[in-house]
Amino acid sequence: MTTIALRFAPDRERALPRIAFDVVAMLAGALLVAVLAQFRIDIGVVPITGQTMGVLLVGAALGPALGAGSMAIYLALGVLGAPVFAPGTDGSHATGVAALALSAPTAGYLVGFVLAAATTGWLARRGWDRSLGSSIGAMFVGNVVIYLVGVPWLMRATGLGLEAALAFGVTPFLIGDALKLLGAAALLPAAWRLVDRTRPEG
Repeated sequence: MTTIALRFAPDRERALPRIAFDVVAMLAGALLVAVLAQFRIDIGVVPITGQTMGVLLVGAALGPALGAGSMAIYLALGVLGAPVFAPGTDGSHATGVAALALSAPTAGYLVGFVLAAATTGWLARRGWDRSLGSSIGAMFVGNVVIYLVGVPWLMRATGLGLEAALAFGVTPFLIGDALKLLGAAALLPAAWRLVDRTRPEG
């Protein structure tokens, strides 16, 4: 199976147009996540941002290779100083190499974006993004991947034990992540219906 973006991609035999398409798609995905990361809804102690929703959507839309590449570009933009990551409580953005350092408590979540996009893209290539139920499953798995990288990194950076790391780095985000997961999962089947009408397979 293919993905939403790849339905519009030039044939691989047309090398230069295909390379150009891949580069533009990855850049567009990185910029989408950067924009969504700036949206912030303060609910209780932990704000909800659109960052992870963008990661999961980009992975599903682009597929595993381009999705991971897009998130690698996203991280590179942050390292180079662009304010692309979700802002802190004071509105500031973590930038530079320090944002991805082993000592940075949130760096593991950012690195996890690459693997999450690849995982969600891999599932999308197998049709998991075609219906609401399977889309929820794909988004859930992608979200778990972020935590699987982020929580151990948090523990290493802070010295927290597993229970404390889960309480600090997972539990407060569950409601927001659930809402974003459902939103992303709902968008994918709707997008496929539109794509099938405008760009029939074959």
